[in-house]
Amino acid sequence: MSTVLVVNSGSSSLKYQLIEMSTESVLASGLIERIGQPGEVRDHAAAFQSMIDTFEEKGPSLTENPPVAIGHRVVHGGKRFFGPTVVTDLVKINIEDLSDLAPLHNPANLQGINAAQKVFPDIPQVAVFDTAFHATLSPAAYTYAIDAELADKYRIRRYGFHGTSHKFVSEATAEFLGRSLDSLKTIVLHLGNGASACAVDGGVSIDTSMGLTPVEGLVMGTRSGDIDPAVLIHLHRKGKLDFDDLDELLNRKSGLLGLSGRGDMRDVVGAAGDGDEAAQLALDVYLHRLKHYVGAYSAELGGVDAIVFTAGVGENSAPVRAGALAGLERLGISVDPALNEADDRGRRRISPEGSPVEVLVIPTNEELEIARQCLTVV
Repeated sequence: MSTVLVVNSGSSSLKYQLIEMSTESVLASGLIERIGQPGEVRDHAAAFQSMIDTFEEKGPSLTENPPVAIGHRVVHGGKRFFGPTVVTDLVKINIEDLSDLAPLHNPANLQGINAAQKVFPDIPQVAVFDTAFHATLSPAAYTYAIDAELADKYRIRRYGFHGTSHKFVSEATAEFLGRSLDSLKTIVLHLGNGASACAVDGGVSIDTSMGLTPVEGLVMGTRSGDIDPAVLIHLHRKGKLDFDDLDELLNRKSGLLGLSGRGDMRDVVGAAGDGDEAAQLALDVYLHRLKHYVGAYSAELGGVDAIVFTAGVGENSAPVRAGALAGLERLGISVDPALNEADDRGRRRISPEGSPVEVLVIPTNEELEIARQCLTVV
């Protein structure tokens, strides 16, 4: 068998999949949580060993049939990494150096790499970066209008995230439609607890909603998305919120949670349906922001062939899909209610027959995308 082990090492979790690449089938998968918490798994090295022990106990054995590569999700590649990269000591130094741009993610990603290298020193480790797909953004799309020297000194620009998902989904869209990738203009809406939009022209990312960090852009479960930066100055001056308070506000106490007290879209939709005004407002703000990006990216692309929903909310919430595109019929964009509300969970079309713009639901598969990218460099 030719297998790739995909590892997604978070700050307190380790998620993994073993994929057989000739059939692209998942042989095993798992999630280890509460890493570093008292009485739980000590650290990422212990979590990785626990994963190995599980494989040895339940199969398939990784020692008897080692993978051809181990692929690691790394959130931030900055301006240094534009594709899958075999991990070397220098690569690890760069990942660590970029940790100030993703302090919650890159250090944990690096711990997963170190743990894997300790157990499998002779197997290639490959870093696949969330930011890499957006390396094609033009200067006009990635530049913030602040002092240029200051921006350069502190590496301030739009980087974008969810790149492995946007790449996988845009390519799957071409396959589903039977069209060549380079002929398609696609808007991908990755809607989970974290959410981002991406304008893809011929398989190339030309704009995306997340920026220097994953806070910018769409309304999310607990993140604010777009906000006037002067709001933070006002809260600092008038509300006496310090920088840690503001960071906590934007990342963990805003979005759907901040507006309604509920961070899960299922709870928000349910409460809105029961007449909860705060939940209804949260849903309205969420949909308003989504529609804003659909319109903006339609203009940037010079027209759109397909709008694609993916990730937890995008794949499962019919009310969100319908609400995000309501009223866009004059742009050739509409949703068929029966198709949208069907129980099908696979790749599917939810726009009416003959619609000028295809509206699709394409389940994402970031682990498979990481595994595929590993094989291109080992």
